[in-house]
Amino acid sequence: MTAFLKKNWFMLGMPVAVALAWIAPAGGATGGPLHAEVTTKLAVAVVFFIQGLTLPGKALADGASQGRLHLGVQGFCFLVFPLLGLAMDALIGANLSSDLRLGFLFLCVLPSTIIMAVVLAAAAGGNVAAAIFNAVLSNVLGVFLTPLWVAWLMQSSGGDKSLAGVLGEVCVLLLVPLAIGQIVRRMGAKAKADANKKRLTHFSNGTILFIVYAAFCNSVQAEIWRNQGMGTLVWSLIGVGLLMTAAVLSARLVAKGLGLAPPERIVMIISGSQKSLATGVPLANVIFGAHPGLGVILLPVMIYHPIQLFVCGWLAGRHAIENRVTDT
Repeated sequence: MTAFLKKNWFMLGMPVAVALAWIAPAGGATGGPLHAEVTTKLAVAVVFFIQGLTLPGKALADGASQGRLHLGVQGFCFLVFPLLGLAMDALIGANLSSDLRLGFLFLCVLPSTIIMAVVLAAAAGGNVAAAIFNAVLSNVLGVFLTPLWVAWLMQSSGGDKSLAGVLGEVCVLLLVPLAIGQIVRRMGAKAKADANKKRLTHFSNGTILFIVYAAFCNSVQAEIWRNQGMGTLVWSLIGVGLLMTAAVLSARLVAKGLGLAPPERIVMIISGSQKSLATGVPLANVIFGAHPGLGVILLPVMIYHPIQLFVCGWLAGRHAIENRVTDT
């Protein structure tokens, strides 16, 4: 039991953070004693500084040669997946609140996971160097492309989010800390950062839980959830199920169309169908700020996160078994 809690504390911490927001919303709401309007921005900067500090430069160089795979994964993450989201929005969007619709579209334009995409690709016998390259590249591109997608989606639906304002905050809170982290790493901190990567990841994940807590505090304070009801959760589960299924099947088709070998094919499927909660929560905090519906916007990615781990874990195990059978 202790081993399970140690391994899954971050995933288990998500509902705990939400529950704390329901119990004590004043603490993390804007203007509260934790000064979340300031501390969450500092938290975002810390998360991306740690990402920059732990980016593996050599592994990126080793995996950079698979151009066709990289084009497929990044194109899927930032073009095909958003189109799947728009198609789903046309299908069931009329049944969702405006914040939940935006939450699903936000989920679809997020980058892939980093750690889990690499771990699952390795477990499946995939091309690990290529998985690392794509995971990191996806998250670097996501800093630029996700805000651009969100700004366009909000403006096309009548929103008033300024693209210049979003990009300005992205530069200050995301790109600058990311760059500083890389500079510090290259100036001699690489060995210590690699040796303490697990501790740094735990600290980063704990920081993300604080951002989630603050986001839901504002939602509770504004009584957003009073108007949502059980339908919000039900439609969130339906939407996530549709997206996960469509993403896996579409990624398979793209991998087949590109003629990828099995080690690269599993990277395409896993990296293409996953979305990063660790990057998504800080990005949402920067893009949507103190928007009272931020908790609702984050709901799809919070539900998608554990489901993608289960589905992609099963796919990785199945692919590993197929590899062993082929080898014998």
